[in-house]
Parts: sequence; C-alpha cells; structure tokens
Amino acid sequence: MNYTFDSVRVVMVNTTEPGNIGAAARAMKNMSLSKLYLVNPKGYPSAVATARASGADDLLANAIICETLEEALQGSHLVIGASARQRSIQWKQMDVVDACGEIQKTTAIEGQEVAVVFGTEKYGLTNEELDLCQILMTIPGNPNYFSLNVASAIQVFAYQNYVYNTTTEFEKSSNETASYVELEGFYAHLAQVLEHIEYFEDKRPKELLMRRLRRFFGRAEPEKEEVAIFRGILRNIKPFQK
Repeated sequence: MNYTFDSVRVVMVNTTEPGNIGAAARAMKNMSLSKLYLVNPKGYPSAVATARASGADDLLANAIICETLEEALQGSHLVIGASARQRSIQWKQMDVVDACGEIQKTTAIEGQEVAVVFGTEKYGLTNEELDLCQILMTIPGNPNYFSLNVASAIQVFAYQNYVYNTTTEFEKSSNETASYVELEGFYAHLAQVLEHIEYFEDKRPKELLMRRLRRFFGRAEPEKEEVAIFRGILRNIKPFQK
C-alpha cells in the first residue's frame, strides 16, 4: 500500500455522538485510512459506534484516545483543520482538493505525517484549536443550506484523498518540513522573546498578534532547517525558558 495513507491521521475532537465515530471509521477504512485519534470522545467506547463501524472494528480497537488536541498532534508535520464556517481571522484556507495536494506533498517525504482535524458536531473547531493548524480546509457546498455531518465530512475528505493519491503523481522533495512540535516550540519561543522586548501592548495584544504570526509562518510552510535558523536568532535575544 502507498505509505501516503498510513501517514495520514484523522483526529476527531470532543465528538458527542458515538455513532459518528463508528461511521467515520467505516468511511476511513473504505478509503484506505487507518489512523484514528479521538480527543475526549463522549460516551465512548460504545456499542452504537461498533454497530455504525460495520466491519471497521479494527480501526475502533486501534484508535488513539487523547486528553488534548496537542497530544493528538504529536509527531505530525502538517496539521489541517476542517471547518465549514468562515472566520474573522483568515487562516491559510484551501478547499478539500487543494488540501489533499498539500497532504501528498508533505507525505512524499518518508517519515512525515499529516493530521486532519475535525471538530464537534455542533460548533466545529474553535479558533484556539485552529491556531494549532497550518491550513483551514473547507468542503464546498450549497451556501443556502450547508449542514454536513462530521462523519459525512470525513467521508468526503477520505474519498478525495484516496482519489488524489491514486491518480496524481507529485515530485518528491528531500527537504523535511518542520514538525508540529518544532513549530509549536518556535511559536512559544517567539512569544517569550516578544514579551522580553515588551512588544505586546493594548493595541498589539498577544493573542491576536501571535495568531497572525502563526498564519504568516503557516503560509510559508517552513522547513526544519529554516525553523532552526529562527530559533538560533531568538536564542541570541533571549534563551528559551520552558
């Protein structure tokens, strides 16, 4: 099997209906995805989830249960957040087709993984959860009625990812993308340096400024060596304090 599929994890955050977890597992197995991460699922494990999985019980048995989204993202090099809602803060935004292209580009380098994150049934992902993502993925639909169930959204993504990665060749690169952990360490260090030089103030609040800086670096898709250069510059201003 193309290792691209084994390099993609689906992360479901605070799912409230166990049946949706089972339906998502079924959708994933149909499209060769096997890595399911669950962040604080409600009422799970569940017989309803097993019934809805309809033969994809192995995905449920091997699902990774996490307490936080940060825990579920450990080891990933690209984080994509799925959202149907437009936000006042514009993250790097792509439709599901273009997002699958980014997945292929990232997983073309062996050992690199991608996490695709889906939020709650009622509210989707929060802005704080999207702050941990480099790309906001949207699924186009009827603007007058768009109420896609989370398991259905995972089915659409899984199908598109399968089609894209079985019909499209991408030129492989040897430059390793900075991982989620490396980027988060860089953002934490950057925030400490900005506090050290007293850059934050009322007209430049920390939360808003850091969100914009995350968007900036997210669009740039920095490589491991590039993040290391920035960390070296920051260390010359103020060593990182955990």
